[in-house]
Amino acid sequence: MAVDEVEHRSAERLTFFTDAVVAIAMTLLILPLMEAVSETASEGLSTAEYLEEHSDQLFAFVLSFAIIATFWRAHHRLFEHVAAYSEPLMLLNILWMFTIVWLPVPTALAGSLETDRPQLALYIGSMLANALVSVALHVVLRRNPALWVADNPPDSSGTYGLLTFAALLTIALVIALVVPGIGYLALLVLVLSGPIERLLFRG
Repeated sequence: MAVDEVEHRSAERLTFFTDAVVAIAMTLLILPLMEAVSETASEGLSTAEYLEEHSDQLFAFVLSFAIIATFWRAHHRLFEHVAAYSEPLMLLNILWMFTIVWLPVPTALAGSLETDRPQLALYIGSMLANALVSVALHVVLRRNPALWVADNPPDSSGTYGLLTFAALLTIALVIALVVPGIGYLALLVLVLSGPIERLLFRG
């Protein structure tokens, strides 16, 4: 489909469907912890012992819940500018949903297995994939004015923010794989996202 060859299909239904998929993915994150509660009860362990034995799972759940919420927030902000969708935008959105639905799998691995390089690559790589697809969504939308809400066109700040986030995720992935023992602490570089974005793109 050419850039300006757009079928005017309302984005409302696509947005509702995406929100539902995100809600389901966030709910799936809790399932391993619920199963662990049943196992703890059958073993006659206490609440304190449950919290101690499953601290890794609890950390992975909180981290992934926050990550999905952050991704959804950025997606929600983007689609506030979308009045209609084209085939490329829809396909990219489906790919974006795939990265969200997939995230509970590396989350379960992170909470249940010993941390190793393949696990780190899978978890951080999944986040990076979502960020890159989000950048592509922004680019496709900004290149197609026919898709915009008439009085609310998208600006470049969202794209720059996602580019910064993707770059920091790439750095985190390299650090996690190269520096022995640092593991998921490499994700702390993400706190630099806001300051870098303000410094480079907002003056």
